[in-house]
Amino acid sequence: MPNAFSSHVTNPASQYPQAWERASKVKLLVLDVDGVLTNGQVWIGADGKEALKAFDIQDGLGIKLLEQSGIPTAIITGRHSKMVLARCEELGIKQVHMGVENKALALDQVLKSLGMTPKDCAVMGDDWPDLAMMKSAGFRACPAQAHEAVKEYVHFVTSRAGGNSAVREVCDLILKAQNRYEELLNKACQ
Repeated sequence: MPNAFSSHVTNPASQYPQAWERASKVKLLVLDVDGVLTNGQVWIGADGKEALKAFDIQDGLGIKLLEQSGIPTAIITGRHSKMVLARCEELGIKQVHMGVENKALALDQVLKSLGMTPKDCAVMGDDWPDLAMMKSAGFRACPAQAHEAVKEYVHFVTSRAGGNSAVREVCDLILKAQNRYEELLNKACQ
């Protein structure tokens, strides 16, 4: 039953009919960073090193809500970043894999360590380096600004761009598909 806060409900079943059922089976969310958790821009300082990354607060809450529901998040990214490590620590993300060249192999390692299969996870990426890790995932998603080849390959394209609550859209979809969203929302309203 909708409440006062859910009058605008995204219905992926109309545009992405396979998304709802696939999201209902997710036990792990795996994220790329640049272009997914951030807007994809890399700010380089005068010293030639990465200077800044901006993260969306709503994405962070979505990740925490999944964790409260027993669905952990893993990060698999091609770049090394102290800022990513700090953000993951803040959010309680334990599976953090940076500087990864073979993302599919890294995903296999994460799944084995958690006793899961590829069908148990959702993977969200935005560009070609993410495709191999997305290949066997039970649920594949990407942000609105993702490369066209990725958009053609996924089960769900968010309405928002990476770094602008796109991850939150996926988190909310998973929570709604698993009938956990309303309970969490009602707790927040108390």
